[in-house]
Amino acid sequence: MPWFVKIEQGIVDKSVFDQHVPAHLAYVKDLIQKGHQAKTGYWRERGGGMLMFQAADLHAAEAIIAKDPLVQNGCINYELHEWCIVAE
Repeated sequence: MPWFVKIEQGIVDKSVFDQHVPAHLAYVKDLIQKGHQAKTGYWRERGGGMLMFQAADLHAAEAIIAKDPLVQNGCINYELHEWCIVAE
């Protein structure tokens, strides 16, 4: 399966954002259990982060992102990219 990367930029106050982090983490754990090999994290500089995961294609990746609690609750703007790995 191809890899996809969601680059995130926080757009709400940290206190609001932090309310949705537990649901986001539970969502990522569910993605892992479903075989998407998801990994999530944030930029140390604060204000954004990234979610990496595998999906069948771009359409499936978009559907996965649409269910992310950070997206559903309007906490972030994001870009979604297919990541083409050239070396492992």
